[in-house]
Amino acid sequence: MKVKTILVSQPEPKVENSPYFDLRKSQKVKIDFRPFIHVENVTTKEIRLQKVDFSKYSAIILTSRNAIDHFFRIAESMRFKVPDTMKYFCQSEAVAYYLQKYVIYRKRKIYVGKRTFSELIPLISKYKNETYLLPSSDKLKSSVPDALEEIGVNWKQAVFYKTVISDLSDLANVYYDILVFFSPSGIESLFHNFPNFKQNKTRIAVFGNTTVKAVENKGLRVDISAPSKDTPSMSMALERYIKKMNKK
Repeated sequence: MKVKTILVSQPEPKVENSPYFDLRKSQKVKIDFRPFIHVENVTTKEIRLQKVDFSKYSAIILTSRNAIDHFFRIAESMRFKVPDTMKYFCQSEAVAYYLQKYVIYRKRKIYVGKRTFSELIPLISKYKNETYLLPSSDKLKSSVPDALEEIGVNWKQAVFYKTVISDLSDLANVYYDILVFFSPSGIESLFHNFPNFKQNKTRIAVFGNTTVKAVENKGLRVDISAPSKDTPSMSMALERYIKKMNKK
């Protein structure tokens, strides 16, 4: 079956050179963006109830841009001046690059992983004398604390923002050839909004093993999966699939 329409369960990219825009143009397909989940702020009162004392930490573990935004938001609201000596351990280059929004990059101690959290662990393990703070959402993958416990560092997780299911009721009678998911939370949102969802001819594209499992646990079929050796990004996986299906 040919592909004409795609729904990506994320906000529309703000950059003009997004590969999704190139895909839309080169393959002549309609690509819409709609976040199936959204982020809500945690208050400073909630942070205090978690007994977070910023002054006790010498290093911050950052797994996403949301973690960066909310760490600095809370620090500012609690009138804590982040010291220049603070070390930042970023899960990927994209996360590290985003950190420049808040700090002068060249003047800070920033350590960058390749892509996954497991690839950041060897860097963290080299600095076992640091005291780490991990600002995260309330939907932290269990593999993250497991990995930190395994290397025996002094660390604390604190919920700085919450992941909330979005209202998708206006999509009830809208059909797309492909639905694209990046997290188990996206699948949870799909069934929260549409408890009787049936896949039928809809193709499902997923990013990451945990998302694959979430799809399969709901009895759905995974048609497109990334990352892989040949298709490290979702846009590349979609392009390959579209070319294959639309050639027929």
